Amino acid sequence: MSTVENRRIAALASDRAVHRAFGWLHLHEPQMRRWQMQFLAIPAPPFAEAERAAWFCERFRELGLEGALLDAEGNAVAELRAQNAAEDAPVVLLSAHLDTVFPAGTDCTPREEEARILCPGACDNGAGLAALLGLAAALRHAKIAPACTILFAANVGEEGAGDLRGMRHFFSTASPYAGRIRSVIALEGSGDAMVVDRALGSRRLRVTITGPGGHSWADAGRPNPIMALAAALLELAKLRLPSKPRTTLNCGVIHGGTSVNSIPESATADLDLRSVSALELDRIELAVLNTLTRVIDSEVHGLAAPELQLRVARIGDRAAGALEPSSALFSSLRAVDRHLGLATDSRIGSTDANLPLSLGVPALAIGAGGTGWGIHTLQEGYDPTGRDLALRRVLLLLLDTCVRAAANNLVHSGA
Repeated sequence: MSTVENRRIAALASDRAVHRAFGWLHLHEPQMRRWQMQFLAIPAPPFAEAERAAWFCERFRELGLEGALLDAEGNAVAELRAQNAAEDAPVVLLSAHLDTVFPAGTDCTPREEEARILCPGACDNGAGLAALLGLAAALRHAKIAPACTILFAANVGEEGAGDLRGMRHFFSTASPYAGRIRSVIALEGSGDAMVVDRALGSRRLRVTITGPGGHSWADAGRPNPIMALAAALLELAKLRLPSKPRTTLNCGVIHGGTSVNSIPESATADLDLRSVSALELDRIELAVLNTLTRVIDSEVHGLAAPELQLRVARIGDRAAGALEPSSALFSSLRAVDRHLGLATDSRIGSTDANLPLSLGVPALAIGAGGTGWGIHTLQEGYDPTGRDLALRRVLLLLLDTCVRAAANNLVHSGA
């Protein structure tokens, strides 16, 4: 099978139109860099990606993609349609997330130091977003009509509390693409050979402890939600977590209290649970709930009235999963990497690919070239030098995936 795939990729790579697309990617790095500097200057904090999304809609229209618009969830979408494609024809989704982890008010103004682009979000996901535009431009320049329609999406809600809301929308009944997406390729960060083909599952829990509050002197002795929360977190830190399958627990955010001389009325902590195993996620979530209940019960033991109340809300849920090594999408990737002389760098990660993988749709997240550092910090940076190699990789994978999707559609339709 690998020989057949190798020949198919070699034939695709030798196509004159594909060579024209490769040429555009090589010669137009300055254009991709200009785009990147422009959209990075538009803040895209969680749940506030609208201005950046509108900018991408305009670029999609300028590039001649069809149907460019902001959908009901705020994703910027457009299509490069296959010839004679029906309105409900299958599509391959090529996406890059718009949002950053940085809250509103963070200075994300990009600056340049020689080849380097420096600012929060420069790589995650500035690299993926620039690649999205570059690939669209290259395909349009080369006048390539894909075998099936490509859905380009600059999507919202990949980071943190966004909980993949942009990607979820594409598979919901509210989307015209529900049931039509055959494969997903998510452009994510830097790297020439990187691919995330195993989805790291996560659960996000918001733990809230409330009480009557009061004055630190006059009401001394009343249960203190912050103290109770601190005791609970110390107990959670003692939970035994397996190394195989690797499972982690982190407390990333704590809120509570109004002044130093007040017994607070509430305290809140956000927990992040991760594992490559869905069963371990269930197990550790139950252990967290049992531990929290036990600690709060001990805090109020012996009191006339249970003055502390515990609430736990699930604020995020990303399913674990994996792209089967025998899948057509992964087989295509390996053939592309053999053709380009790349050693496939398979990784585990939490990305937009989690959602389609959890629904049984083949998906992966793939590096957009160049080199990134300081991801999710104010010192983040990106050097796009040589990124056209990674973009050639994505282009070949995308076109071959379209060929497979179109062929499968013919088989299933009986044509």
